[in-house]
Amino acid sequence: MALSSLVRFGTSTWTYEGWRGEVYKQSYPKGRFKQDCLAEYARYEHEGDPLFRTVGFDFTFYGPPTATQLEHYASLLPPGFEACAKVWEEITIPLFPPGLRYRSKAGPNPRFLDAAYFLDQVLAPFAQAFEPYTGPFIFEFQRTGLEPDTFLPKLDAFFRRLPTRFKYAVEVRNPAVIGPAYREVLNTHGVCHVYNHLYGMPTLEQQHEKLGHQFTAPFTLLRLLTPRDKKYHEAVKAYEPYDKLVRPLPDMRESSVRLVRQAVEERRRAYVLVNNRSEGHAPGTVKAIRDMLIQQE
Repeated sequence: MALSSLVRFGTSTWTYEGWRGEVYKQSYPKGRFKQDCLAEYARYEHEGDPLFRTVGFDFTFYGPPTATQLEHYASLLPPGFEACAKVWEEITIPLFPPGLRYRSKAGPNPRFLDAAYFLDQVLAPFAQAFEPYTGPFIFEFQRTGLEPDTFLPKLDAFFRRLPTRFKYAVEVRNPAVIGPAYREVLNTHGVCHVYNHLYGMPTLEQQHEKLGHQFTAPFTLLRLLTPRDKKYHEAVKAYEPYDKLVRPLPDMRESSVRLVRQAVEERRRAYVLVNNRSEGHAPGTVKAIRDMLIQQE
């Protein structure tokens, strides 16, 4: 049986040498694999159908892409494919922590939830060069500096200033934020909560329970990132080079299927992004969840 057209599977990013021989079978000129293999990724088939109909642009968390960069990626993609781009951390970090990465920027971030800055620095190149392929923008907020009483009014004011023709999703890593007030802000603006399977976060179903078992947008988005008992660096060490499934997570898969099925029953699009660090091999996890969905039809 066919998978619903409302379901879009993808991976957090696509540039993994460990997928050669499976997802990637072409030869690439030296230094061009990461720039050009997205075309092969987007056309990779499993049981006669394209497996990946979305992808995560994780690299955009560290800086906004240029229009030229996005034009190149657009030239590689088939019609109807959508990328889910993380928003530049300059807009989503309230406090820059001390350390080499941020150097002199440590301290309060004057660009936190600055709508004008987002529109100019992040949204503009997508609108110019990538709009037909633009899926939900993912605003990833870390654990610190997210006290609900101060964060949620800022989030509400921020989304009031954004154009509604684009899709937006919020990923929080502070469980205290998820609740009725948070749901109300997202629901008001048609913004999606990102259900993240991640160390230190409630289960996918616990997150859904905190939201009253209701979606807040015409679409939903799942990010399956790490086991809930393993930190990111621990998963990297355990799972590299990401060429095989190492530790399947049945509960994660089953919860994902239930959320996706609810979304489809409500005629909402469902994006599912899988990271290699969740089970060791993102394509294998995607295939397993896809097959579970089809078997339950």
